[in-house]
Amino acid sequence: MTITPDTKNWTWVLQRPCPECGFAAGAIAREEVPTLLRANAEAWRRYFAAAGDQDVRTRPEPTKWSPLEYACHVRDCNKVYLRRVWLMLAEDDPQFPNWDQDTTAVEDEYNDQDPDKVFAELVDTAEEVAERFASLTAEQWSRTGHRGDGSDFTVESLARYFVHDPIHHLWDVTGTRYEA
Repeated sequence: MTITPDTKNWTWVLQRPCPECGFAAGAIAREEVPTLLRANAEAWRRYFAAAGDQDVRTRPEPTKWSPLEYACHVRDCNKVYLRRVWLMLAEDDPQFPNWDQDTTAVEDEYNDQDPDKVFAELVDTAEEVAERFASLTAEQWSRTGHRGDGSDFTVESLARYFVHDPIHHLWDVTGTRYEA
């Protein structure tokens, strides 16, 4: 059974805490983003170390991704947002290329990928994007960009919006709410 695509505009997480995972993206300082990304990657590492290969491929229900599928998504989000930050720094007010996460999950056969490779790539890409955010100058945080759906971002709001994603998906997998 396929997963019903998520069509929500999650930008509301910048205004209020997520009632599901408990993370308040709008309340964090931009300088916290690299630390949060690294801590999240470490939490994924602990999860994968404790789980067996079949456990990570098992969907808890037919309409919900498996832990491996979520990990693939987090890895790919890291890549997409690293590219978006690069665009915002390299171009004036770019519009981001559309990314259909649900199509990517199907086309890239997320649940058939090697869990060890996925985890290593998740950690590597989290470090890459954490380093990128850590290296920004004060002026770069205010650079702008836009999604095709009309959502506008600065690098700062994009960082806060983005960091919610891996935190939320760890909650999807573990059920553990975010604690500051």
